[in-house]
This record gives sequence, structure tokens and C-alpha cells, in this order.
Amino acid sequence: MSLKIVDKLRSETTHKRNPGFPLDLDWVGRVRMNRSALERRASTIGTRRTVKKDYQLAWLLRAITLIDLTTLNADDTAGRVERLCAKARHPLRQDILEQLDIGNLRILPGAVCVYHSFVKTAVHALKGTGIPVAAVSTAFPHGLAPVETKLREIELSVADGAEEIDIVIERGMVLRGDWQALYDQVRTFRKACGDAHIKTILGTGELATQTNIAKASLVCMLAGADFIKTSTGKEKVNANLVTSLTMIRMIRWFAEETGIEIGYKPAGGIATAGDALKYMALMKEELGTHWLQPHLFRFGASSLLTDIERQLEHGLTGHYAADYRQPLV
Repeated sequence: MSLKIVDKLRSETTHKRNPGFPLDLDWVGRVRMNRSALERRASTIGTRRTVKKDYQLAWLLRAITLIDLTTLNADDTAGRVERLCAKARHPLRQDILEQLDIGNLRILPGAVCVYHSFVKTAVHALKGTGIPVAAVSTAFPHGLAPVETKLREIELSVADGAEEIDIVIERGMVLRGDWQALYDQVRTFRKACGDAHIKTILGTGELATQTNIAKASLVCMLAGADFIKTSTGKEKVNANLVTSLTMIRMIRWFAEETGIEIGYKPAGGIATAGDALKYMALMKEELGTHWLQPHLFRFGASSLLTDIERQLEHGLTGHYAADYRQPLV
């Protein structure tokens, strides 16, 4: 496989972190989203253009670097987290790397995402790889604990070595239109994170309208969010292309107004290589290839890597391997 194809999806950039801005309620009030128009646009993703052959393999390799490899189950154990980190260290089998002739490339996931209890375990297991540990925090997934409890959880995760914190907003603030309260809370969480990057989980499936989702996205970005994220993965409705289009267009508007680039993370239900390619196509068409980098785009996923590895093997051999040949945890 030609490395030139892979290199087309790589770029070096100096990324300026979001410093946060004063809450602009006039701007928030001007936000409107047309759901039917968004649905029409989203329905075209993946139907007008597709990537084939070596180009598809290159896109799938890029997709691996965009994954927040995740385990957020009630029965998680230190052993499971260690196995997940072992997979993060070596996301592709050696024979696939050799056949693709990409052994000299850094093909590693964007992060490993775990509960606070397993941050130390993950940090130790990933030592020396440069792969950051992301911790879900602030009473994940409901976000309804006292603020003091949520702040302490952030502080403890950062102290244990988490470089990224995925916080959960209180959906009721959005449903009431209490934008000042949402802004103040996210701003407080951002301060508690310190140097750790903050991803704000909106819980979009519970926000009722696309306009609510758009306004919540804007308020979180004004408050200093480094990423805006769709879901916890625990809601009835998680990531989808319509909601993604809403959030991506707010990211574009924010960048036009402030010059600051915010990351986007769809999460929940993204399980196949085909899903990943659709989201990557959406990002490319709406924001440009520049956004297809780990500091600006992530997938929150647990089983996506398995299917990508199967698709890569199929591209090389013409045959699909059984799932157990790419065990995750």
C-alpha cells in the first residue's frame, strides 16, 4: 500500500486551545436549526461519494487514530482495562501491518476512556505510548450529583493522570433554557480540569430539539470546552448524522466568529467501519480534511476497532475474519 495515500490524511498543525469567552445570550438567542433541512442533508452522506480500495484502507487507518477506545460497563475490572490498553498498544495484528507496509507509522487510538476508578490502571498500562487516558466524570452518565462531588471527581481523575475529562452537562438546564447556569457550570468544570482537555457530553437524545442541541453546543464552547460530544452511550438515542450535522455547523460558526477550532466527538452506536466512514465524510465535507485529526475529531466506541480490523483484512485477502481473531477485551 502506498504511504502517499496515508500521508494525504496527515497534517502537522499548532492547535490553539479554547480559552473560553463571555456568555453571549444574544448569539444564543439567534441560533435556529431546521430539522427537515438537516435530515435531507444528512441523508446524502455516504451516498454521493465513497472511497474505494487503497483509499478506503487509508481512511480506515486514519479512523483508528480517531477512536477513544472505551469501556464503561458496570462490570468493568482492572483486568478488562489492562486488556483494553494492551489492544490500544497494538490495535492491528502484526501480519496486517506487514502486508500494508505501514510498520513505521504511528497507528494508535486517540485515547483510552474509562471510569475514574480505573484511571491509574490505564495510565500505568499505557506508560510510554503517548496514548492519553480519558476519564468520564461529573456523575456520568446522569450528571445529577452535587456540584462539589463532581468537581472533586474531576480533580481526582486529573491527579491520577487523566489528560482528558469527559464531563456530563445537566440536561435540565438546557430544557429550561437556563443558559447562564449551564455556562457557569461548564466554566467551573473547565477550571477544575486545569491542563487536561475537557469534552462536554450533551446527552443529545434527551434535549428534545435540534435547536436546543445547537444552543447547548454554543454555550459549552463559549464556556471553554475543547470538544463537544453527543452522548454518554447510555441514552435511548445516541449519535446520529442529523445531530452531528447540527453540532458540526455550530463548531464551524464558532470558528468563524472566534478563530478557535473545537473538537467533535460522536459517541454511542458507532460500531462498524461503514459508520466511521460516514462520519469522516461528514467532517470532511462540512469542516475540511483538516478536522480529521485526533485533536479535533474522535469516535467514542468500544467495538468499532474490531470491525475496522476485519475490513482491513478483507481488503488484503478478500475474506472476512471471524470476530474472535480480533479480540478486544
